[in-house]
Amino acid sequence: MPLTDLQLAKLEKVQLEASWKDGLSEFLLSPKMDELKDFLIQEKKAEKVVYPPSHLIFNALNTTPLPNVKVVILGQDPYHGPNQAHGLSFSVQRGLALPPSLRNIFHELNKDLEVPISKHGDLSRWAEQGVLLLNSVLTVEAGQPTSHQKRGWEDFTDHVIDVLNEQREHIVFILWGAYAQRKGQRIDQNKHLVLKAAHPSPLAANRGGFFGCKAFSKTNNYLKQNGIEPIDWQLDA
Repeated sequence: MPLTDLQLAKLEKVQLEASWKDGLSEFLLSPKMDELKDFLIQEKKAEKVVYPPSHLIFNALNTTPLPNVKVVILGQDPYHGPNQAHGLSFSVQRGLALPPSLRNIFHELNKDLEVPISKHGDLSRWAEQGVLLLNSVLTVEAGQPTSHQKRGWEDFTDHVIDVLNEQREHIVFILWGAYAQRKGQRIDQNKHLVLKAAHPSPLAANRGGFFGCKAFSKTNNYLKQNGIEPIDWQLDA
């Protein structure tokens, strides 16, 4: 059924890349999205600081359009410290210290593919090549980890995964930790590759199951086997 003028006007206001806006239109026009938007408006009215800034909330989707997605790295929620979060899972803006999880990711990448360990934590270059760096929850209150869970973002990002699962094939889903693995249960493993390992946070990684997972080489091997350009994981110095 064609969208009404009112629905089209509502979609027009969403600051989201066109292919995702089209793919996610059903959810974007749903009461669940209205409730999520109302929650964020109330947070702003209460003068709470929310990360990332509003223009970067959809950064992962805006940087990696739906047709370009080759890999999904699923995170939980944004960093809650000043200037860290910029809408890409595990990534931090340049000039900031590497968070422990990201430091462990870089060490595993170095061991797996001998990629030099980056001095910065901005993963935008991965996103530009087709790595969707998707958090399950896209906003957080400053200094309050997991504060925006169960407010509607999980439904939104479930819908993102469903669209990828149904409309695309041969995507690599990298699921680190139990949280990501539960969310990834909806993925059709006959169409896509699902890689599971422990979370890269120090507590989980040091128990075993993350180091040596070889997610990066396994990803590139699968992409090449399916005629897809592999990811150059090296970041600019």
